[in-house]
Amino acid sequence: MKPTRRNLLKASALTPMAAAAATNAGLTASSPSPLYASLGVKPVINGVGVVTVLGGSIMPPEVVRAMEEASRFFIPLPELEKKVGARLAELLKAPAAMVTCGAASAISVGTAACLSQGDAAKLRRLPGRDGIRYEVIQQKSHRSGYEHQMEMTGAKVVTVETRQELENAINDRTGMLFFLNKAEPDGQIKAEEFVGIGKARGVPTMNDCASDATPKERLWQYTQMGFDLVIFSGGKALRGPQASGLLLGRKDLIDAALPAMSPYGGIGRGMKVGKEELCGLLAAVERYLKVDHKAEWKELESRVATIRTALKGINGVATERHIPTIANELPHVTVEWDESKRPLTSQQVSEKLLAGDPPIHVQRPGPGKLLISVWMMRGDEPKIVASRLREILA
Repeated sequence: MKPTRRNLLKASALTPMAAAAATNAGLTASSPSPLYASLGVKPVINGVGVVTVLGGSIMPPEVVRAMEEASRFFIPLPELEKKVGARLAELLKAPAAMVTCGAASAISVGTAACLSQGDAAKLRRLPGRDGIRYEVIQQKSHRSGYEHQMEMTGAKVVTVETRQELENAINDRTGMLFFLNKAEPDGQIKAEEFVGIGKARGVPTMNDCASDATPKERLWQYTQMGFDLVIFSGGKALRGPQASGLLLGRKDLIDAALPAMSPYGGIGRGMKVGKEELCGLLAAVERYLKVDHKAEWKELESRVATIRTALKGINGVATERHIPTIANELPHVTVEWDESKRPLTSQQVSEKLLAGDPPIHVQRPGPGKLLISVWMMRGDEPKIVASRLREILA
């Protein structure tokens, strides 16, 4: 925002959070931050992407404003949950929807809904298994470390590899079939076949699509494919509150998942979603569906070109434009070299990037290889990354 008298007066009429949102367009990792400085924490350049460990994404002004307005009033939280869920379902072409406190939370409350089958007594019994269809089947290649989110509800995870093994594993203890969307290329049973088996055997299917909100059509692709429950992160591609997630799907299962989460008692009492996150995520989804994604893509391509051009001509170093097959399907940069012919390993290059000011975080898929996401970079950060990489590698 240009610091004219008029703009300063307008900003001063806003509360601190709204004023910050209105003036943060030019912020980068190099911008002064009294808050983080007072805590001894240094902002970094995010070359990894929308990952929780770096804070997910940066919320746009529309989201911050919605959260701040929500914070000013008392409201009946269960009513707000249902009203926001109904609006999200309408926007995302889903039978029903709810906001959770992250994608992992959505796994837990969604699993609780499938295991309890809408029976309040069964829900109160979890993680006990008496009278519960507690087994959850997933493909071995879809194991990710998020099994704990199902197991905390009392579920027992059963792994299979082939369609025949899946068919044989389904029995009167089976409560849910779990699918990890980003692992589809690795498993023998693909998404549509997985859904078909669940439908034929009367077992609900859940698809964890946490990082798969690009392109935007993915937000309704999987519910329309027939998955009974579908999960997205709220604080990644959608750029909503970091501690938020989306659970979409069958109305009866969403109705069963709501009482499995705070402010109700039981298995999900610690999974609190505040009025601020509810309204913030709704604002984020509304914004995301209106954004000019073609213009955003063009900007990302420009950032990729900036880094690749800077590294061009360095002997033994190759770069490629890379778009993941699934999950975060946006332009990235790969940088590769033969470690046996150069004095630096990819580990050492990564350490040098982290030791700079500002620190730069990138992925290191293996020896002699870096993977750089330009998605969450701002301002001149792609140029800084390009310059630092050239300095190190040349």
